Amino acid sequence: MTSTVSTDKVRAFESIRHFDISTEVLVCGYGGAGAAAALEAATLGAQVTILERASAGGGSTALSSCEMYLGGSGGTALQQALGLTDSTENMLAYLREALGPYGDEDKIQCYAHGAAAHFDWVESLGVPYKRAAFLERTVVPLSDESLLFTGNEKAHPFNSVATPVPRGHVPSKVGDEGGKIFMDAIMQRIAAKGAEVINDCRAIALIVDKNNRVCGVIAKRDNREIAIRAHRGVIITTGGFVMNDTMTRQYMPELREYCMPYGNTFDLGDGIQLGQAVGGQTINMEQAFMSFPLYPPAKLTYGILLNKYGQRYINEDAYLARLAHYSCQQAEQKFYLLVQEEDYEASHYLQRAAIIATGDSIAEVASEAPFPAGMLEQTVCYFNQHAIDKHDPLFHKSAEWLKPLTKPPFALLEYSAREMGAIITPGTKGPLIFTLGGLKTRTTGEVINLNEQVISGLYAAGRATAGLPRTAKGYASGMSVGDATFFGRLAGRSAAQHQPL
Repeated sequence: MTSTVSTDKVRAFESIRHFDISTEVLVCGYGGAGAAAALEAATLGAQVTILERASAGGGSTALSSCEMYLGGSGGTALQQALGLTDSTENMLAYLREALGPYGDEDKIQCYAHGAAAHFDWVESLGVPYKRAAFLERTVVPLSDESLLFTGNEKAHPFNSVATPVPRGHVPSKVGDEGGKIFMDAIMQRIAAKGAEVINDCRAIALIVDKNNRVCGVIAKRDNREIAIRAHRGVIITTGGFVMNDTMTRQYMPELREYCMPYGNTFDLGDGIQLGQAVGGQTINMEQAFMSFPLYPPAKLTYGILLNKYGQRYINEDAYLARLAHYSCQQAEQKFYLLVQEEDYEASHYLQRAAIIATGDSIAEVASEAPFPAGMLEQTVCYFNQHAIDKHDPLFHKSAEWLKPLTKPPFALLEYSAREMGAIITPGTKGPLIFTLGGLKTRTTGEVINLNEQVISGLYAAGRATAGLPRTAKGYASGMSVGDATFFGRLAGRSAAQHQPL
């Protein structure tokens, strides 16, 4: 999907009378992708300048837990230290199942083969990783373990095609500060390489020469335009577009109606629009990460999720993004959780979910529930009949989370996607989302035009691109920061090695 962007986002090289700044590699955006690109380019000896619209670097990566989804090659150093092996073939099988028809096979292959070495690179920056795993069902670790399950590895259908291995690598510290730890470490390395960082500076146009090569940007700083020459290349790492109301209305109108944007203030799609202005192809623009943090506590997983008709619609042991994807597809975006007393505890994230029915029998709960007559009893009867034998013929919920609902009292909780945000954060609406579409790129970072050709001198990485993660139903936390930093490095390498003008 593409859109027409006005020509004020493109300036002719020949029209520029004076360049205020000259550099070899120009990085636009100083989050995880931009930092990785800048450090890689500077390490290869290129002169690097970084533009950041905010007053300091960090971007969405600094706000995150900095989980990175890594494995393959026999396992990362962290996985191996804990006695875990993870072949590249195993990781490939999982990623292909997770991304399905949305996946880019070249990026999947490149990432799976290079992810273990990428962990070594991150750790070499001084980012701490404790040789310990937290293997319970959680969203982010609030203790100091560094390895966890952050996807659907143990859930159907993924466990039928790949051996479950925890691949979520998170910096070690009590609390949720991994993003800050990583960004502080990498920005210190970038400063030591002598790269110039210009804050409070926004790229507003790309400079293109008569041969259609991108060779710089027009930026706005201190309320005036400046021209910046980039002799080797421009790298767009400006983040996604979830904070841009016009773009979300265009590309994901339904999600926009009931979801809550999640990211940093400047996830406005600026870089995507600049790429479009010079003919860059955009793909996957309708897709977004979504979050339904049913757990922790993990024991809520023993319950069953129901739609407005009192029928199950998913295996409840799926990861939070997959739960959100399928839950929001239910009629009226309403769904329910039925639990028994021994498994009930208020979710750490969904504190205000409404209990709409209780009872000492399923029939008593059904009498208060908004389901068709007899449907809840039928659903629970069928579920219990097979759960006794640790079997779920409908949705293949894993045996560790299967037990019959036979111990009263019971409670039925109601959720609405249009109100879920208010449950998570008062005053908000809907599931939290960030975008998964953007500029189409090669694995090496070059932006591709509508004719599937490289746009010379233009590179991109991170959420300004359609990277590795492309759908909520197969998303694993850590795919975004892992993708942004991994492919950011490749973009930086490509730009640094591009023949200068």
